[in-house]
Amino acid sequence: MGGPSEREYREKLDKIKEKVDKRAKDIKSQFEKLEKAKVDLLKKTKEMKHDTEREIAKIEEEIAKSKDLAPESKSRLRLELDSLKSEARRRYSELETRIAEGL
Repeated sequence: MGGPSEREYREKLDKIKEKVDKRAKDIKSQFEKLEKAKVDLLKKTKEMKHDTEREIAKIEEEIAKSKDLAPESKSRLRLELDSLKSEARRRYSELETRIAEGL
């Protein structure tokens, strides 16, 4: 008859299976890299948030202790600090959401 035998078809199928397995393994590896990047980005974002909060708290304390600043100046600076806190929280939230949705 001369046509391909069952063994030859099985060999072809085995090669296809090997390719699929290799591609699936590669894709899983890429997902692992994405997940690691996501974790790293979330960690950096949280560090940014904590650093900013610490710096703002330090400045708030310095302003409160300052004897050279007029009460009006202290009040204006507190308003600016409150605004900065809100902005930092908003940005942190945006980044966290973007990281969670984007990856």
